[in-house]
Amino acid sequence: MAKVYEFLADGFEEVEALAPVDILRRGGMDVKTVSITGDNFVETSHGITIKTDLKFEDITDFSDVDAMLLPGGLPGATNLNKHRELRTVLLAQYESGKYVAAICAAPLVLGSIGILKGKRATCYPGFEKRMTGATYTEELVTIDGNVITGKGPGASFAFGYAILGQFVSPEAVRQLQQQMMYQPSQGE
Repeated sequence: MAKVYEFLADGFEEVEALAPVDILRRGGMDVKTVSITGDNFVETSHGITIKTDLKFEDITDFSDVDAMLLPGGLPGATNLNKHRELRTVLLAQYESGKYVAAICAAPLVLGSIGILKGKRATCYPGFEKRMTGATYTEELVTIDGNVITGKGPGASFAFGYAILGQFVSPEAVRQLQQQMMYQPSQGE
């Protein structure tokens, strides 16, 4: 079973965080939400308080994580980008060939640490200038090697299924989409 950590900071976008977690857990993945605030409770961009599974500082080893996810939202994405230890962990994850994924404004974090250099990527329109070194695709979801990016809230389901698709068969993804009454758009 693949292990996934999703990092949450105050001001994250709810649907971009929770839809992928739901999809990945239904798909059989071991997903943990991780607070970078020093507290297990993190507030969303719309004032909802979420209790995370873990706190960043309580994790001693990140080497067994198969994918790391960053939801967007403001100021969530900028709060993620300010966390130095998270930036270090994300870069190590990427350099080890394991998956890093970010949606909406959060690809700015990947861009700021050099992960997007020479990569194709998408993000919320207007944040493409913060994806340093990337070629902006405008796609709903873009996969380039071990980097997965999503465009925004409306891409949350497609983003979750794209991540799941890196670990399970296309048939398993289609079955879950059918169970969840999800109709993929063309190109998904």
